[in-house]
Amino acid sequence: MASHYPLAEDRGQTQVAVSIDLRSDTVTQPSAAMRQVMAEAQVGDDVYGDDPNVNALEQQTAQLLGKQMGLFLPSGTMSNLASVLAHCQRGEEVLVGEQYHISCDEAAGVAVLGSVAIHALSTDVFGRFEVEQMTAAIKPNDYHCPMTRLLCLENTVSGCIQEQSHIDALVACAQQHGLATHMDGARLLNAAVAQNSPPARLVQSIDTVSLCLSKGLGVPLGSVLVGPSDVIERARRLRKMLGGGMRQAGIIAAAGRYALDNNIERLAQDHRRTKELAVALEGVDGLNFDMARVQTNMLFLQSAQMPALADYLAQCGIAITAIGQNARIVIHMQVDDEALQQVVESIRTFFANRQYYG
Repeated sequence: MASHYPLAEDRGQTQVAVSIDLRSDTVTQPSAAMRQVMAEAQVGDDVYGDDPNVNALEQQTAQLLGKQMGLFLPSGTMSNLASVLAHCQRGEEVLVGEQYHISCDEAAGVAVLGSVAIHALSTDVFGRFEVEQMTAAIKPNDYHCPMTRLLCLENTVSGCIQEQSHIDALVACAQQHGLATHMDGARLLNAAVAQNSPPARLVQSIDTVSLCLSKGLGVPLGSVLVGPSDVIERARRLRKMLGGGMRQAGIIAAAGRYALDNNIERLAQDHRRTKELAVALEGVDGLNFDMARVQTNMLFLQSAQMPALADYLAQCGIAITAIGQNARIVIHMQVDDEALQQVVESIRTFFANRQYYG
């Protein structure tokens, strides 16, 4: 799929109330306990640096990922953008996987707003590109070419965990060539939980990391960028320039602190349910997917009947992201076992009777 998101003209067109939303883990709602923490949060003015919950969240996230300093931003897209611009000057270049969020889902912001060239490297179905590809893409010191300054990685990629030894090899090669490194870790904690690994180990050799709070962790909004203090201070100035300086942001930061304390390990439940969904749909005539790609909380489906399936599910109160013959299903904290069973039954019913629906 070219994008995971609906076209502007398609938004808000659902005719049946959605009871099970599988479009993304960004649709999660704060729990009652999280809302209580938000309501009671002590706040200050974050632009002045005196919001206690923001300061604590930045420190907690930096410690979780083994970095010096953190910076709270409104979104993962702004976090990635601020990081790239903190690493690169105008006319320089970033290397990034072609299906990574920075490359294909952030409106080319690093190029449009930062004049940083994007060199997209081809990836396999698991989101992997090879050391040799990266090495070949690094430009010589020639004024005909942009200067390659930064390698951007991502983990997970469309739900697929990136092999740690391979990440380490890519980073080592980048460092040998004088490149800085950034990790779009929007769903990094999914990878950590799935591998039973400390999050800091997954990014120990990487300069900056963007961690999203508003996906599987269930926070209403926000990401934290962590890294060396000098880079984060540059990113703080860029955040203000980009319009991301927030005032009493402690209401949201308190939710982030709650999520880091309470919602990380529960990601394993999303992974379990995703695998159970895939197993339940195996062998359904007319429906295809790659079980090897079912590694965390995403399931990608293919079917010639996909438009009709998406319409049928919508009438059942189930929302999915479908484009052409492809669909993405994302499991999150508000999809329990009962909801999962309803999804399975609805999909199986459609294909058992697709002559009536398609």
